[in-house]
Amino acid sequence: QKTHLKSVCLQYPLYQLLNSHCFCPLKNGMGLIIFFLCAYVPKTEAGHCKWAEVLKDLERIKTSKDIDVSLYTANTDEDVKCQELVMRCFFLETEVIIQECRIKNCSKTQDVWNIWKNGNSLKINKLTSTKLEKCKECEEYEEKNFTEFVQNFDKFIQRDCK
Repeated sequence: QKTHLKSVCLQYPLYQLLNSHCFCPLKNGMGLIIFFLCAYVPKTEAGHCKWAEVLKDLERIKTSKDIDVSLYTANTDEDVKCQELVMRCFFLETEVIIQECRIKNCSKTQDVWNIWKNGNSLKINKLTSTKLEKCKECEEYEEKNFTEFVQNFDKFIQRDCK
């Protein structure tokens, strides 16, 4: 019963809004189409890159002084066929940063955790692509300091967003 009352309570203000002077064009079909297109287009443009949240968190941790760790850092110019494995490598190394931050109580622990969580929600750790002969395992990449790792990670994601 409560659900029905809530929907009635919402429908009446919407009815009044659509009948007001400023929303008269929405009474016909074309007006509604234009309204929904205008409401939808900015969202698709803003949500273009599925990595937007990861990029924000990478920006936050970029200047961290209390994360001092060497990480296997994938090359950003790897073959297109290796892209998924490269991405997986970056997220696996993020787990190393999380462990380091737990030990040292880093100020950016939450941001690093968010990067890993967002990658996990995009199923990075469950990728199904098989390793190609020319694709490297994560441990085959050169170990680099935290700053270089974050720069490469950021560059790789930026390229994927284009």
